[in-house]
Amino acid sequence: MEYTPFPSWPDTAPHLIAVAAGREPADTVIRNGIWVNVHSREALPDHDVAIAAGRVAFVGPDASHCIGPDTQIIEARGRYMVPGLCDAHMHIESGMLTPAEFARAVIPHGTTSMFTDPHEIANVLGLEGVRLMHDEALMQPVNIFTQMPSCAPSAPGLETTGYEITAEDVAEAMSWPGIIGLGEMMNFPGVIHGDAKMLAEIAATQRAGKTVGGHYASPDLGPDFAAYVAGGPADDHEGTCEADAIARVRQGMRSMMRLGSAWYDVESQITAVTEKGLDPRNFILCTDDCHSGTLVNEGHMNRVVRHAIACGCDPLVALQMATINTATHFGLEREIGSITPGRRADIILSSDLITLPIETVIARGQVVAENGAVTVDCPHLNWSAKARNTVHLGHELTSADFEIAAPTGANRVLANVIGVVENQAPTQALNSELPIIEGLVEGEGDVCQIALVERHRATGGVTNAFVSGFGYQGKMAMASTVAHDSHHMIVVGTDREQMALAANRLAEVGGGITIFRDGEELALVKLPIAGLMSDSPASDVAAKAEQMVEAMKACGCQLNNAYMQHSLLALVVIPELRISDLGLVDVRTFKKIDLLEPLA
Repeated sequence: MEYTPFPSWPDTAPHLIAVAAGREPADTVIRNGIWVNVHSREALPDHDVAIAAGRVAFVGPDASHCIGPDTQIIEARGRYMVPGLCDAHMHIESGMLTPAEFARAVIPHGTTSMFTDPHEIANVLGLEGVRLMHDEALMQPVNIFTQMPSCAPSAPGLETTGYEITAEDVAEAMSWPGIIGLGEMMNFPGVIHGDAKMLAEIAATQRAGKTVGGHYASPDLGPDFAAYVAGGPADDHEGTCEADAIARVRQGMRSMMRLGSAWYDVESQITAVTEKGLDPRNFILCTDDCHSGTLVNEGHMNRVVRHAIACGCDPLVALQMATINTATHFGLEREIGSITPGRRADIILSSDLITLPIETVIARGQVVAENGAVTVDCPHLNWSAKARNTVHLGHELTSADFEIAAPTGANRVLANVIGVVENQAPTQALNSELPIIEGLVEGEGDVCQIALVERHRATGGVTNAFVSGFGYQGKMAMASTVAHDSHHMIVVGTDREQMALAANRLAEVGGGITIFRDGEELALVKLPIAGLMSDSPASDVAAKAEQMVEAMKACGCQLNNAYMQHSLLALVVIPELRISDLGLVDVRTFKKIDLLEPLA
């Protein structure tokens, strides 16, 4: 399907003006609703909205002068007319869905605009993968804006990706129609130290007049933070406490507060508004990753808004944070984010502002969902064979690939261990004294093995380490080709035979997630596109993902959304300790460290 650009305001202005004046009929009129005006932060009863050419032409107490013989009438019946919700920062691939299926999943939840950073596929397929995501995004009936990934690899010298993104790639992408800016600048040490490549990417973005996304995953709010802000990033979503949110807005950034499948950072930061009284227009809500199970069973941005309200935020303020604040930040205040003349007619009808039931969703003037059911098509791209063939291990793995040899003559050893933290992206850098059995270091108690298996270049490389916090029991292993950000394969297990079985299984099916216990596969989520996504319906993927969650529980894991923690164990830009294809990385110092240390 060929992309047809949405008509611009200059193309439609004469018609919008004529409809607003009553000289020409509207396509649609919504009658007798409560107008949620996010510019003035008011809920105004007994208002009509006239829509023409996919845009709002008129809002007022009476739009009867805009109605012609063929005008569609939608009766709001006193319900709230809310601007379509915007997700300011997210990665479609983390939903395990293609852009088309992701759109189909979130449209019934009232999300009509998304700002997506496809840096997951960039690590696997480079600029070609970004283009595929960009192209399918433009085909959808809602607004999916693409940020050009900035950091592949996210930490040069500490990981090896399938492809690298260059400053030239960034400059090229800035000319594409759906590119809204630069994706999160994860290499914050590079910016702080004036890395030429990072600054060239930022410069190319700013020359194009577009927004630079931020990612400052450090608790240090001193000179390094100031240096990062001076480097150009305009927002940040890595804050986890009130002080983080305050520091960002005081330095001229937008504080993006996230509620995803595993990140619960809204409650701890929104007090900057609800208690400290800071200007809420500089705060934005986002998800930064929701997997398919969350989308199908709990919601998307509607879930985030409800959560913000439950945390004490005024409903109208929370809606500003998910609509006009986002639009303004990306320079799109004249296009989206409010129900006002000239803007795209992205409107939700809801009977309550606190529980926010999504009853009707209108995008670009078209009804796209009613009572939880999508009413439009979400077109698919024809994904290439290259995009469906991305898992290359080099050889069939055996238990020997996962062995960790002990120092000669030792009975026990001190190991550096990655500690998982529930509901947060950061990990802990732990130490654990582990036993040695027949010359091999073994996990003990809650400490089990983790391995990163190279899958881009068929090198056969396996990096082994230890992780704690999952609570796994018995002989089991979990493997995933979703392994932010380099997206090799992460295998976590208590038994090396099961680890080999799980890894080989994913090579066989072309990527995804699998769990083995005692030689039996308990769950499999196939993700054949780049090893990251499925083009199956979200409900099907969610059902498979739910089986995965239940299988993790059956193996002893009780963490909330532990899969998300699993998938981030190789993210070498978030402290404290991570694994990469090059070894164990201390992200506090951005240096590789030894797995084993001598006992004192």
